[in-house]
Amino acid sequence: MPHHASRYLAEGPRVGIRHFTYEDAAEFTARARESKDLHHPWLFPPDTTPAYTAYAGRLIEDHSKAGFLVCEKSDGAIGGFINVNNIVEGGFQCGTLGYGAFAHAAGRGLMREGLDLVVRYAFGPMRLHRLEINVQPLNAASIALARSCGFRLEGFSPKMLFVDGDWRDHERWAITAEMIKEPGRRR
Repeated sequence: MPHHASRYLAEGPRVGIRHFTYEDAAEFTARARESKDLHHPWLFPPDTTPAYTAYAGRLIEDHSKAGFLVCEKSDGAIGGFINVNNIVEGGFQCGTLGYGAFAHAAGRGLMREGLDLVVRYAFGPMRLHRLEINVQPLNAASIALARSCGFRLEGFSPKMLFVDGDWRDHERWAITAEMIKEPGRRR
């Protein structure tokens, strides 16, 4: 029987992660439009083809970023996205995560599985040592996801990022490669 290589960089029981492509524009933007109520006021993923092309281009071409789509293995549908931004190599070996679920996938545990896959991929093939997530304090779903994936709260940054027309406070969450190897940690 011939072996078929997986289309995914990493796979869990229900989802696989893969890089963004320009060909994902139609599905991604449709899902973003369907998810506006879920995302507001926390994030604003591209919902038009030109905006997606620019967004995906940065993730595809800029080596200080890596974009991952969280796809359901059953049908390949895009359930969400996770980006590693501000990748710094050398002595730091760190990146900052941003993510969002699409409405049809929210609350089903798919992003939890996808974030675990991205963390392992970042600490494996990408050779990073530390990942950070900056979350607005009232974004309970995002904080719950970070916590459930083993990230620890490290601090609070007032007026950290400009989001939705204003400078917003953020909590800083982080995980290191050593933390996922600690006994008793769910990984």
